[in-house]
Order: sequence, then structure tokens, then C-alpha cells
Amino acid sequence: MEVVVSTRNEHKFKEISKILKDAKIKALNLNSFPGIPKVKEDGKTFADNACKKALKIAGITKRLTVADDSGLEVYALNNAPGIYSARFSGRGADYASNNKKLLRLLKKVPANKRGARFVCCAAVADAKGIIGVVEGICKGIIAFEEKGKKGFGYDPLFVSKVYNKTFAQLNSSLKNKISHRAKAFAKAKKLILHYIEKKEKA
Repeated sequence: MEVVVSTRNEHKFKEISKILKDAKIKALNLNSFPGIPKVKEDGKTFADNACKKALKIAGITKRLTVADDSGLEVYALNNAPGIYSARFSGRGADYASNNKKLLRLLKKVPANKRGARFVCCAAVADAKGIIGVVEGICKGIIAFEEKGKKGFGYDPLFVSKVYNKTFAQLNSSLKNKISHRAKAFAKAKKLILHYIEKKEKA
């Protein structure tokens, strides 16, 4: 079955595709549907945004859709940037400017106060409505400087408690065992396969 992953971000799609890989699932991203408008992420939570995107894209494509909203919550910053992670540094924000702002805000924060977590909410929907919503969380700390060349977003600053390395220092196979997105999409994959099985039996 063709499943639309509601993203145009090739880095994110590559990561998600590896998690969803299955003989019954053919993953497509929004680049396969060039006429689809951008969905405004104006929800108050990650789940709100994930559901809005999944419902909108499923309604347009008439295909099963999985959408996520994810971000970084830094405890010393009252869980900022949170749902504003992608646009943390304002208009024209990119990975570099967001990381630079984060380091600046945490400049005087000691190592034992730099706790953080990545959160990912994924919603699965078809044209009739939401099938399910799942969540993945990965805890760690924010480094004092960027380390590693892999990954994207805040990966060079987020130190995994499991490996004591930043996400950007881990190869994709290791990251996909522990990351927030890996946990959320592993659960979403189960929802998708269950949906396909019900369709096959109908």
C-alpha cells in the first residue's frame, strides 16, 4: 500500500523510510504531489500539528498518510523551543541559526542543568479520519559545542544518554534504535500494518 509521509524534508524522509521499510508499505513523500499546499502548523501541541497535517494530506491524496511534529524541549528554557523548534531563531531560521541561538541562551548554564528531550508525535490518518496518534521521547543533554557531521537540526548539540555522543556523531542505524522519531514511527508502523491487514481481510 502507498503511504504518504507528510514531509518535503529529504533528510527526514530518508530517516522515516528506513523505519517504515516493509514489503507491504511503499512510502511516498510530498515531493510526489507537487500541487499540495503547505499545511500551517498552528496547533498548541506536537499532537495537534501532526493530526492536522495527517488529516489534510490524507484528504487531498486519498491515501493513508502519516505525519509527525517533533521538536526539542530544553528544561532550563521552560521546555523551549518546543513546537517552535524549526523556527526558533525567527524568520529565515535554519539549522545553523537555531543551534547558534540555543548555545547562546545556554551559555552560562552548567552541565548538570542542560537536560533536554526530543519529542515526536506521529499521526496516521486516511480520508475518513485519524487512525491513531503515537509518541516517542528521547532524553539527553545539550552539549557546549556542536559535534559530528551526521543527522540534521539540533543533532550536533543533542547528546544521547545511551551512547554519550551527539546524534550527529552516530550513524543512522544507531540513531534509529534510540531516537524520538524512531520510537514514534516504530509505533506508527504497527498502526499502518494493522490498517493494511484489516483492508486485506475486508
